[in-house]
Amino acid sequence: MQHDEVIWQVIRHNHCSFMTKITTGNFCRNPYNVTGICNRSSCPLANSRYATIRDHDGVFYLYMKTIERAHMPNKLWERVKLPRNYGKALELIDKHLMFWPKLLVHKTKQRLTKMTQMRIRMRKLALKTREKIMTTPRKEKKREARREEKAEKAAVLDKSIEKELLERLKRGVYGDIYNYPVKEYNKVLDMEGLQAASEDEEEEEPEIEYVEGYEELEEEDDIEDFGGLEIDESLKDKDLDDDMGEDDEEMDLIDRKRVRRGSGSAHGKLDKDERGTNLKKRPRVLVEVEHEGTDERQKAIQ
Repeated sequence: MQHDEVIWQVIRHNHCSFMTKITTGNFCRNPYNVTGICNRSSCPLANSRYATIRDHDGVFYLYMKTIERAHMPNKLWERVKLPRNYGKALELIDKHLMFWPKLLVHKTKQRLTKMTQMRIRMRKLALKTREKIMTTPRKEKKREARREEKAEKAAVLDKSIEKELLERLKRGVYGDIYNYPVKEYNKVLDMEGLQAASEDEEEEEPEIEYVEGYEELEEEDDIEDFGGLEIDESLKDKDLDDDMGEDDEEMDLIDRKRVRRGSGSAHGKLDKDERGTNLKKRPRVLVEVEHEGTDERQKAIQ
């Protein structure tokens, strides 16, 4: 049923779908081949006892075939997952292939070594940043250049049209139609709104602050009110003439003397003007004055 020599003679001399002949030699495309060379010791079909190593998504497996399972094609190969550590993987190979031919065990370990080195190299290359050369057809370059030129011309034309429309709008060419074209109309409105907002910000009045500082001024006004008492001419009626008596006559004499002294000078005129302004501006206050030696009261409004 299973004769390795007969199978090899048929494969070697008649036909094998996995064999490839080139100038340097004959190679095997079978994925279970341990060396990749088409010869008697490396052929997975002509050897009923065979072992190899395969890679599945970065994980290495040890595949083993024995003659006891030749009648079960679905269970022909037994696989064992190898650890990622290289030393432990070698120990596991020695454990499972303890009584196998030494040449096959050596070829299996060589395959594991080469595959481990290749995996390390792939990781290093993946971490490096390398330049990737991309080719672009000439047709696409020419097409993009033409599109850029057309876009530049359209942009210049749009700007010139916008300027012309704004000038005509300012001159009143369009009459009452101001919202066409819509895009330019909205853009102008936005610009005008921004300018108006900036002008309003510039024209804002400074803030007014209120400070407490009138107490000193009120004290000075009170001192002036009590220091310079004068008689209001509008209150010189008949009733006041009767009450004032001799004190009023003395005050009149004093006022006449002051007027005579400053009649010829500008200082007297200034005093009169200041008195008149003070009498007009100051509020009228009723003051009662008592003189020593007399019980009469003088009423004056300053």
